[in-house]
Amino acid sequence: MLAQAEHQQQSATGFKFDNVKRNQLLTGKGFKQSTATKTGTTIVGLIYKDGVVLGADTRATSGPIVADKNCEKIHYLAPNMYCCGAGTAADTEFTTNMVSSQIALHSLNTGREARVATAMTMLKQHLFRHQGYIGAALVLGGYDVTGPHLYSIAPHGSTDKLPFVTMGSGSLAAMSMFESRWRPNMSREEAVELVKDAIEAGIFNDLGSGSNVDVCVLTQGNVEYIRGYSRPNERVEKEQSYKFARGTTEFYVVNTTETATAMDTSA
Repeated sequence: MLAQAEHQQQSATGFKFDNVKRNQLLTGKGFKQSTATKTGTTIVGLIYKDGVVLGADTRATSGPIVADKNCEKIHYLAPNMYCCGAGTAADTEFTTNMVSSQIALHSLNTGREARVATAMTMLKQHLFRHQGYIGAALVLGGYDVTGPHLYSIAPHGSTDKLPFVTMGSGSLAAMSMFESRWRPNMSREEAVELVKDAIEAGIFNDLGSGSNVDVCVLTQGNVEYIRGYSRPNERVEKEQSYKFARGTTEFYVVNTTETATAMDTSA
């Protein structure tokens, strides 16, 4: 009995391969194995002299299809903090809504404005509890009594506190802009322009990112959320006319009634 209990205790930890043979058997019978979901987004954030600037693109995809050209990826958490979401759209939206509700209750109970670190802790604990099955990669920014704060939160719950962060499928292109141009104590105009250029780098170098650039500027006691700050993919007037003169292509009209009668007779 003791040996059996020790075996059960050991098998409950570490990697488990109990279902490998089962999966091989199901695959051999023609069942399709589950695959990872490909998601796409570019979200960024940086700290400047007076606060935090967050940015995001607005493309929502469903596989190879653009499902929404003007999706809102910067989510409200509290009057002093917002959160950008990359990954599964439903997961980012409902996770931020749930934590926003918890922060509101926390503020009512304490009688104080919630700190950004409190929201970060709530988010990371919730994501870690679900071991990555919630597909939400987040960039959290806000301004509280201790100043401006910026965090990146991975789907498994790990976090980083940095002066500038990027996440999503277009994060490498956006990071190249930040690493070459970011500096401490930037002005508001410089920070917003850099965030815009970083998102546009993701839009033009990543198929999962596209459409417009949304920007959110958080300072002490003030939030400025700008939808469609930049529209780099607006349609322009076509350089040539692609209309053809009537009669260019010959076509024949088929009498469907006669065809159907002929088919019935032959049958």
